[in-house]
Amino acid sequence: MAATREAAIACQDFVGKGDGKAADGAATNAMRSELASAPGTGRVIIGEGEKDEAPMLFNGECVGDGGPLEFDIAVDPLECTSLCAAGMPGALTTIAMAEGGSLWEPGPAFYMDKLVARAEARGAIDINNTPEQNVEHVAEALGKAVGDVRVVVLDKPRHEELIDRLRAAGAHVSTPPDGDVGGALQVLLPHGEADLLMGIGGTPEGVMTACAAKALGGFMQGKLAPQKDDEKKALEGTDLDRVLELEDMVDGEAFFVATGVTGGLVAAPYMDDGWNVTESMVVAAGSVKRVIAHTTASDTTATDGGEG
Repeated sequence: MAATREAAIACQDFVGKGDGKAADGAATNAMRSELASAPGTGRVIIGEGEKDEAPMLFNGECVGDGGPLEFDIAVDPLECTSLCAAGMPGALTTIAMAEGGSLWEPGPAFYMDKLVARAEARGAIDINNTPEQNVEHVAEALGKAVGDVRVVVLDKPRHEELIDRLRAAGAHVSTPPDGDVGGALQVLLPHGEADLLMGIGGTPEGVMTACAAKALGGFMQGKLAPQKDDEKKALEGTDLDRVLELEDMVDGEAFFVATGVTGGLVAAPYMDDGWNVTESMVVAAGSVKRVIAHTTASDTTATDGGEG
């Protein structure tokens, strides 16, 4: 949690300044510094930034103090850089960790199609179904009318048809400009406001979402969905029809942490009588805890807010 907390604080000078890459760089440097002293030997399986030519904790980078405990990391030092640059709610600093050797390595795949739901939908929906079928089936699984199902789909040109079809089927569709990790959390959290997440987003976000889904017993499937020519060329010979189940993306115990940067799902940092105050969400072992931390350069205190 210290890594996401320090990354969130480092972003604050750039909130609303219009320079997402500068904010991302500050978050990355702060996170890398904190991870250097993490107990054990960690390896970054997948990092954010490469597809956007932004600063990143690079794939294969080793972190930690070199101890015997081995762990895998999936990281996005600043989720929703555009929202941070615009000073809008929704930006987070995020990290997921799992047992060494248990996280899926997507290699040159930057984008994937995702289907995320609560545990109750397991066995009722499938990424190869039509959107209309999945809405109908999740409604049945959750004991809702189709007209009460809420779906999160990123507001991207590639999703115009999907959004139209979902609305024509009667579903409520939320279309944030960025942030499918935040959208997935709205589905997976005990008191989340959505029932499904559909559509194409980043693979780093997909792996982190898988860790959150695994920790909360949720449902997730994915398929590689290359969007650019160089990505398509790099994936030649790869089975793009293969359905990745949750266990394919994370095969072992995992946890996920997000700290708020600009508010929204998790509160933004603020100063209080010389203290940096941050809010973080820790998802692990079937529980969600909100932690309020007060930090100075030399001390940290935290309050566990609890959630479920």
